[in-house]
Amino acid sequence: MQLDHKNIILTGAASGIGRALLNLLVEFPAQLMAVDKDSAGLKDLPDGKAEIIPHNCDLSQPQAVDMLFEQAIQKLGSIDLFIANAGFAYYEKIETADWAHIEQIYRVNVFSPLYALEKMRILNNGRPHKVVIIASAMSFLGLPGYALYSSTKAALHRFAEAYRYEMNDPSCLMLVYPIGTRTAFFSAASRAHPAPQTWPTQTAEQVARAILHGIQRNSQSVFPFEAFRLFLAFPFLGKLEQAIESWRLKKWLRNAV
Repeated sequence: MQLDHKNIILTGAASGIGRALLNLLVEFPAQLMAVDKDSAGLKDLPDGKAEIIPHNCDLSQPQAVDMLFEQAIQKLGSIDLFIANAGFAYYEKIETADWAHIEQIYRVNVFSPLYALEKMRILNNGRPHKVVIIASAMSFLGLPGYALYSSTKAALHRFAEAYRYEMNDPSCLMLVYPIGTRTAFFSAASRAHPAPQTWPTQTAEQVARAILHGIQRNSQSVFPFEAFRLFLAFPFLGKLEQAIESWRLKKWLRNAV
């Protein structure tokens, strides 16, 4: 997909990968709705060729997603590209049964992007469009401390794997699988104590450039850190990484007390 003169929605645009991607998208002559729950983060927006429309909402609520689409149609006229980047993680050892805790992360990480995907398909009704969902390398390799987060990303991956068989044009859906990204994402994953950074890592700018390249090439899957494919080809590397992260979780738990 070429991005000139396209109407774009980008969620999670205030920080991290979303902000890095916004900095790239603004260089195209397009209309862009920058969406985030953090209204303060949407006040200082980058200058460029794109017209940016900030939109503050809580994507965990279906009514908010409906309103987002209504506002986008009113202001943009149509939606060519939806980038579902918003999401969050818990870093924890699960010790209690907490329905609301589980539901919250699934609402944001799974329900919201899949609901937006279905709305985009109905809205465009055969018209060329694209939906990009930011998954994670944890879609393939669940890490200790991130059990719930890993499960949400695996759910996205399996849904896309099956859903593409139902699509007339499977290239309309692109999933992105970043490794640990050097942003405030990990420090925000725990209330008790900053979570350790997973290894290996990459920058938000590296991920953003890979996403942009994937959109322009109409890719279905994007691995911003190509060497991650070694973990898929050689399962013992994944087992080693899980063992290391298990040790780091135990160390974190001792320090968090």
